[in-house]
Amino acid sequence: MLGLLYKEHIVAKEGFNRWLIAPAALGIHLCIGSVYAWSLFNPSLIKRLGVVTSAADDWTLKSVVWVFTVAIVFLGLSAAVAGKWLEKVGPRMVGTVAAFCWGGGFMVGGVGILTGQLWLLYLGYGVIGGCGLGLGYVSPVSTLIRWFPDRRGMATGIAIMGFGGGAMIAKFMIEPFIKLFYKAPDYLGSVDSVNLITDESGRRLAEIAGSLKEVVIVGANDIGNMLVPGDAGVYVVGTGTVGVAQAFFTLGAVYFVIMMCAAFGYRVPAQGWKPKGWEPPPEDSQHAMISRHSVHIDEALKTPQFYQLWIVLCFNVTAGIGVLAVAKTMMNEIFGSTLPNIVDFGFASTYVLMISAFNMVGRFVWASASDYLGRRNTYWVFFTLGIILYCSIPYTAHQVSVNPSVVWLVYFYAATMIIFTMYGGGFATIPAYLADIFGTKYVGGIHGRLLTAWASAGVFGPLAITSLREISVKNAINDLISKITPADFQAKFGAGLDQLDQLVAAKTVTISKLMEIAPVGTPDPTSSLYNTTMYLMAVILFVALIANATMRPVNAKHHMKE
Repeated sequence: MLGLLYKEHIVAKEGFNRWLIAPAALGIHLCIGSVYAWSLFNPSLIKRLGVVTSAADDWTLKSVVWVFTVAIVFLGLSAAVAGKWLEKVGPRMVGTVAAFCWGGGFMVGGVGILTGQLWLLYLGYGVIGGCGLGLGYVSPVSTLIRWFPDRRGMATGIAIMGFGGGAMIAKFMIEPFIKLFYKAPDYLGSVDSVNLITDESGRRLAEIAGSLKEVVIVGANDIGNMLVPGDAGVYVVGTGTVGVAQAFFTLGAVYFVIMMCAAFGYRVPAQGWKPKGWEPPPEDSQHAMISRHSVHIDEALKTPQFYQLWIVLCFNVTAGIGVLAVAKTMMNEIFGSTLPNIVDFGFASTYVLMISAFNMVGRFVWASASDYLGRRNTYWVFFTLGIILYCSIPYTAHQVSVNPSVVWLVYFYAATMIIFTMYGGGFATIPAYLADIFGTKYVGGIHGRLLTAWASAGVFGPLAITSLREISVKNAINDLISKITPADFQAKFGAGLDQLDQLVAAKTVTISKLMEIAPVGTPDPTSSLYNTTMYLMAVILFVALIANATMRPVNAKHHMKE
């Protein structure tokens, strides 16, 4: 039975319809592409105990975003290792192992959520699931390039389009599953009707049946961020369930079945096969960046072109992946307080859905367009336009804070959607770029090694956006404190300003709760929390632009001998 998985047993017979490979490639990529919907888990994971809002012992946003980061790191590492293995055993074997890793990763991660063991979530979704991502990602790409040598950009766009669209489909599963298993915590009543105590650690406590129990308070500004709409007031920590662990178990089973079916749909072309009537383009000035020669997988690492493309991919991904990791939270924070009647929890979820849709469309459209524009020219567009759009976002955030108009929301929406088409297009175009530069013989293995750039970006992007956000939050809280009287602070939080650090650490003091007692007319600083990050992303895109602009064909000394 194991022999059915090897490449020798999946060589297509004469007359095989090459378009049948597309559904198999899409099936796997749609499943693993759900990693881009990770931000849909964030609101639940940071409220695992408090359920309606974060409790003192709940995981922080930074800690759960790092799960996504670890998954992307292991995607890149496993793809680098699996690329050469793929050339030996074929896509069906690699796709099958990917199914076990991705589905099993959800199961292990679910156990971690259920037991409160964050390291198990990292191990399951991050490490095991990340390996499934890498194996599943590389398995169809080189296969499709070999089936479509006449349309390399379109072929990679077909496969990688599924990865971009995975989050769009996942939205219609993740949130319904979470809500299906959700159970609200015990409600004690309004804040005025409950006798609250603040302990030395900054936690809020209430006396229930003769003993003190930890509670969380949902204020007027917090209602819009509740997973399931409820009342403002006091809730008992640890008495409800957020439903995310059960959602993990269900998703793991669904993805495993789909990926196994897709893996068994793979076929590889016979040796020497090419489309009827097609001949490789001549190496003339018009096709200067398209080589008819192949470079060995190990020799490719000795060329400057490999490292230029590594920078191009890494920096293009870094600029988008950090935003993807916190997309839902970012939309709420920039526009939730200024346009609360429009931007609520559901609107932010739809924003993630639209990111996935434009990410998916961009992968197919830009990759197909690169067949006519050329790969280098396509990346010129990505980086030039991207720099302009990233620099415009802080201006938009500032304008909406001083003039809460829906016009700024529309602009932000449009700008980020264009950014994500180019983010997805960069992923889909890079395999064809590699095939142009290094030939098709070892493109799968070279592509796998290049994906270490994605792993690096998976660390730097979320780290940059969460770290800079933390600094901005701290500065914003200190600025608001300077405008609030100590008496108002004491009345609101049951503790003095001397306990500010403990109250912030316990999540008792937040920007939204400080805004409830800030002087009338005080601007909400939440919309500007991501300004520094946007400028940083524009800078790294400029570096990638230089790397792409200096790309030249590989020196003939690196070509394989015929």
